[in-house]
Parts: sequence; C-alpha cells; structure tokens
Amino acid sequence: MRRMSLHNQYLDLSDLRRRARARLPKFVWEFLDSGTGAEQTKAANRSALDAIKLRPSILHGEVTPDLATSFLGSTYALPVGIAPVGMSGLIWPQAEHHLSTAANALNLPYCLSTVASETPEAIGKNLNGNGWFQLYPPRDPQIRRDMLQRAKDSGFSTLVLTADVPTASRRERQTRSGLTQPPKLTPRLLAQIATCPAWALGMARHGMPHMRTLDPYVAEAQKGMSPTAHVGYLLRTAPDWTYLKWLRDNWDGPLIVKGVMNSGDATRLQAEGVDAIWVSNHAGRQLDAAPPTIEVLPDIRAATQLPIIFDSGAEGGLDILRAFALGADFVMMGRAWHIALAALGPQGILHFAEILAKDLAANLPQLGVASPSDMSLAQLF
Repeated sequence: MRRMSLHNQYLDLSDLRRRARARLPKFVWEFLDSGTGAEQTKAANRSALDAIKLRPSILHGEVTPDLATSFLGSTYALPVGIAPVGMSGLIWPQAEHHLSTAANALNLPYCLSTVASETPEAIGKNLNGNGWFQLYPPRDPQIRRDMLQRAKDSGFSTLVLTADVPTASRRERQTRSGLTQPPKLTPRLLAQIATCPAWALGMARHGMPHMRTLDPYVAEAQKGMSPTAHVGYLLRTAPDWTYLKWLRDNWDGPLIVKGVMNSGDATRLQAEGVDAIWVSNHAGRQLDAAPPTIEVLPDIRAATQLPIIFDSGAEGGLDILRAFALGADFVMMGRAWHIALAALGPQGILHFAEILAKDLAANLPQLGVASPSDMSLAQLF
C-alpha cells in the first residue's frame, strides 16, 4: 500500500523536486540545484533535450522491454547510474551511504566523489564491485598514488578522471545563499535550518559533513579561498595529457574521462587508451557559455568508437532514450538521485529507480524497440 501511495503522489521527478525543496534549508537547495553564471547552460540542457522528438512506430506486436544494459563488461539492471556529487552529505545526512547501498540493491553503478563527505573505505564495502571512484586530480604524486591505492583497496573497480574543473567556478546563486566551504552556521543559515526538522535532526545525529577523504592530506585549514572553493583546491591540479598517461599507467582497471565536450578530445582520448568517455558540461555548473551536452553528443559519437556516457540535464526515461538514440551507451544522473533522497529519504532512491523503469517500459514499445541499446537515429523525428 505504501509503495502504491508513493506512485500516486510522486509520479516523476517534478513531484519529488517540490517535496525536496520544501524539506531542505534554502542554502542546501541552492547548493544542489544551482548552476553558474546566469545558469543559461543549465536551462539549455533541459530545453535541448525537450527539443528532441522521437518517432512512434506501429505493428511490432507485443514488445517486452528489456532494461538490462551492459557497459564496460558489467551488466546493470537499468541503463543509468548514480553520478558523483561533491559533499552529498550536506544534501541529506549520510547521503553517500544511502545512495551506495541502494545502488548495490538495484544493481546500478555508484560513483563516489573525491570531495564526498565519506571515504572510499567507508563506502566501498556497500557496493560489492559496483563502485566507481571519481578523481579530482591531486597535484602531489604521492597523494595521487595513495588515493588510487585507497580506492582500489576499498573495492572500487573503475576510475573516473574529472577533467573539466581546472579552476573553481563562481556559482553565484550558491554564494548568494550564504553557503561557504566548509559550511559555517551563521544566524542566517540557522534560521533556515530551523524550518527543516528532518534535515536538522539528521545533521544533529551525524554531524555537519566535511570532505573526509582529504583528511589525511590537509595539513591546515583552508585560508583565503573563495566561498565556492574548498579544501580540495589546496591539493588538486588542472590535469594535462601527461597526467592522463600517468593515470593510465598506474590504474589497472577501467579508466573513464569525464567532462568531454569536444570531438577532437574524444579522438585523442581513444588514442591514449582510456576505456570510455563521459560527455558532460558538469550540469551547467562550470562554464555558462557551454553548449547543451545532448547537442555535442552526435559529433563525439562520430569521432570515437569508445563507449560513451551521457549526463547533464537528464531527468527521466525519455531523456535516457534520447541520449541512446544520439549515440550514448550509458547515462549517469547526479542531481536527480539526490532530489529523490531529499524528498523521501532512502526510500526515495528506490522509488526514483522505479519511476525510471516504468517510464522506460512505457515508452520503448511506443517506439517499436525492446531495449535502450536498440535506440538509434531511426527513432528520431
């Protein structure tokens, strides 16, 4: 009865979004929902996806949807995984534990950020091999080696190099909310917290989050950084092709590069021996003049034979099908899963997975195909 009630009340991400916004302090919502600049890229991600029409096809008989999707040698229950979000624990208490545990139960990949509020040692044990570790590249080679070893020892099978954050973006909306890194509980923020008892009680039980993976490497508290920067900027560098080669030589599992928006980069990444590329504009949080990710996807698909992950802007099953039709092999979503968690707690993650599965299963037969992997340009209008 409870599950049926959820499906009656929260039919898609927009329903979860309204509830999440009401349950979170304003500064937390702004952290989760904001882009950078005037947020034109964030808005364009959504409008560009909406502009892609899919052509129905008839007389295919009874189509039985098959949502299982293979990617880099693993088969997942859905064509989508949980993307890394820094400081997830600020969005909801123990977010990384809830998301990783649900990912394991659902048989989906979960990607832990270097700047998460939990360590790979704490989260890896939840995942049984479904863990990916996202690396914000440390400058110091010794820290770099140690971080890779920690990820490997904790059971993370896949390394994701995020390459599209050479410097901190301004994220003006986040700054206007009063949030700093690390969070400082000013009277303004405390007033917001007082209106959100579920979030506040969880934080009281578990403590305000910080970037625990970095604890062994930070000798002193950060000083003189912008409000949107954090201790990670004391440690990391802007990687180059030499850095990528070092990672390829020192990581013996699958290596993915995240932040690809240029077909020329995709071609060279294939030559450098990476295993997959992640097409992303960081959900509009880095460069507000970037094109929508879905618009660059076809050129990148034409430029490489590598498996491609799509993200930035996807909110439901139709968006996943649009991405597959234009050349993606897998989709990762970050903000959406966190909205679901904030809306309903841990059950929200499972509920959102059901929303995606129901959406995919409802739309695939309309297009005359059984699997997202069967999508192609033929389904586009």
